[in-house]
Amino acid sequence: MLAIMEKESSPCMLVSREFQNENSCIKVGDAVFGDNSIPVIAGPCAVESRDQVLYIAKSVKKAGAKLFRGGAFKPRTSPYSFQGLGEKGLQYLSRVREETGLPIVTEVLDLSTFDLVESYTDVIQIGARNMQNFSLLKRAGKSKKPILLKRGMAAELSEWLMAAEYIMEEGNADIILCERGIRTFATHSRNTLDLSIIPAVKKQSHLPIIVDPSHATGVRDQVFSMACAGAATGADGILIEVHNKPKQARCDGAQSLYPDQFAKLMGTINTIHDIVKKNKGKRK
Repeated sequence: MLAIMEKESSPCMLVSREFQNENSCIKVGDAVFGDNSIPVIAGPCAVESRDQVLYIAKSVKKAGAKLFRGGAFKPRTSPYSFQGLGEKGLQYLSRVREETGLPIVTEVLDLSTFDLVESYTDVIQIGARNMQNFSLLKRAGKSKKPILLKRGMAAELSEWLMAAEYIMEEGNADIILCERGIRTFATHSRNTLDLSIIPAVKKQSHLPIIVDPSHATGVRDQVFSMACAGAATGADGILIEVHNKPKQARCDGAQSLYPDQFAKLMGTINTIHDIVKKNKGKRK
């Protein structure tokens, strides 16, 4: 009875600082999310061809990216937009891992394709539209793969953490939260990157939190600044979309950095992170 009462008194018990005070560290390949480093995940919004993903993967690895992302199944607002290559896209991602050694991050859309995606990827992404797809969250909780859980477009912090709780309650504690922008009245960008959520998450939860300035802004010229701001705010990682031919991209080309822009961004992110880390050490 006491255990039940304690659980009810802390609705986000498993993901909360009350349950675990020390930061959770999620290791994927050579990257660790939550250990005061700042791993970068990079790649195109959608997998379009084998040559495309291999070219981008090699360029982002050279620049310092630790993981490669690409969508094989794409949730699109319009049913007439490119929906992804499906399993063929997953096979191309697998080829990327074989040739570059980069772990793969890709999105799962539904229960019917979960097993398939799980068999190919290293990190399973649950997108903003599925943040409160509770059946999908429960299935993710049974997976042995880390879960990258994006914040819903209008989700409060408590709702986001409770979504993570669904996963953790089923047994999977390897969860990386991702702030990807929320919908506001702003018209100068697609969404509004809510950087204030980073310290709020860190206060309430032990889970690592990364930021996705690409989907948040939807505008290439804003990605660099917002990625740097995320690093300055203490994010545990950054997710950046990169495309070698963004004007020809079949999905979100307008927000994708060119490889040379990404390389410059990596240097700046690392510089900012080093400063933040040094100042954090002085405050202790």
